[in-house]
Amino acid sequence: MQEWIIAMLVISLLLIFRDMAKTILTGQMSKKEEPFAPGESHPQKEKVERYAASFQKLADTFYGMPYRKEYLSSGQIDAILKDTNEEMCSRCYHREICWGENSGFLKQGGEAMIRAMEEGDEEAVEMIRQEWAEICGKSIQYLETVRERFQKEKQNLVWSNRMIESRLAVAQQLTEISRIMGMVAEDIYDISPADPKFQESIRRILKKRHIVLKNAWVMDKVEGRRQMFLTMKARSGQCVSVTEVSQLLSGLCECAMTSAADSRGIVNGEYHTVHFVEDVSYQVMYGVAKLTREEEKISGDNYICRQEEGGKFVMCLSDGMGSGMDACRESEIVVELLEQFLESGFTQETAARMVNSALVLKGREGMFSTVDICALDLYTGICSFLKAGAASTFIKRDHWVEAISSESLAAGLVQQIDFDTASRKLYHGDYLIMMTDGVLDALPLDREEETMKEIIMDVQEENPREVSRGILERVLGYSDYRARDDMTVLVASVLRK
Repeated sequence: MQEWIIAMLVISLLLIFRDMAKTILTGQMSKKEEPFAPGESHPQKEKVERYAASFQKLADTFYGMPYRKEYLSSGQIDAILKDTNEEMCSRCYHREICWGENSGFLKQGGEAMIRAMEEGDEEAVEMIRQEWAEICGKSIQYLETVRERFQKEKQNLVWSNRMIESRLAVAQQLTEISRIMGMVAEDIYDISPADPKFQESIRRILKKRHIVLKNAWVMDKVEGRRQMFLTMKARSGQCVSVTEVSQLLSGLCECAMTSAADSRGIVNGEYHTVHFVEDVSYQVMYGVAKLTREEEKISGDNYICRQEEGGKFVMCLSDGMGSGMDACRESEIVVELLEQFLESGFTQETAARMVNSALVLKGREGMFSTVDICALDLYTGICSFLKAGAASTFIKRDHWVEAISSESLAAGLVQQIDFDTASRKLYHGDYLIMMTDGVLDALPLDREEETMKEIIMDVQEENPREVSRGILERVLGYSDYRARDDMTVLVASVLRK
């Protein structure tokens, strides 16, 4: 539990830092600053970057600690045999015979016995004991003592591995904090006043729409996507739509511009700073069809669909193991934590690992959930997939369907989990189809994916909600229209703007 508290403190620190960064950014936009000379670095940016480097160095320290071990070391085995000998053999009158001329044979057999215990090979353990019985009259008692000490060492190894895994989880979080601090440093201090000629051009076109421009800042990102911050107000009694300003900027910049998601919608008589970004190339429409397991009132499936900062559309689907309220709570925790972590700037894999750690540390026996994430870059059309125990995801394009499958374990089963990841380029008119295993399990055994591909091709509707309903209705035809498990089908269509 101490490791979980440490992890939560790290996350809290990150969230506090994020909010502080937003406050600083807002403060900078509210006043005019003199630009730095070309090539000159902002001193506060260097300070934040040093903080980021410190967090990364701390993470590297955690990474440099011993890694988990699956087997006992030779030293641990020697210690087990030494302690057993002191307990069982120190007062035995056969000691000189056993550990004299036969010491090599017994020591080798003891090591082999412990290794067989590690492998769970009881036949080999018994065979070694029987060989010992020809020399040692207390072979049964000796074996039980070795087994008892072995179990203690094995338990110590388990706890040691859990500590190591917890340190690695904290190291991953510290690495993410370092990365996000570096991004924040760029976002805050790479903002500079717009070129005077460009600023004058903006001022002229806004003046025609009765808008007074006070200041204009630009921020150049690595990806080349333009961002601007305009401090402006409308002339006496006027109200102008921010959408109209976006259209004016689009013509001036020769690329589609739009206001950021959390920006104002109207320019009125007071000065306000509005954030404009280069518009995305794709948009997404989605729909869902759900069915609760028979004799249950609440579905164990939960999902979220949301557009993140930076032009990403994220869909998360989780299936809580079992059914009813308990399964619903587990999957609800998963999607809520994923939403929070992704919103805070964590990568998909780190967010999923932190959710997995939360489920493992909760320690509720038999409770675990699948994790299924699709993150679509609305600028490039590249979709990233991350799965943990989740059912296959399908991509429909024209006259073919592709399945993205997973063989990994569900979240909450083991501390150190391996996720299945993949990426695909999506185009206008493609459909992204996610589902829980209750849907595929209703199809013929050993032909689930092939049958689902046929079902998807058979659905002729275009609206995502109707597509999801059509898929679910056809699946029910294979199960006598009975829901033996919770069923959820989530469909998204990709459209070019």
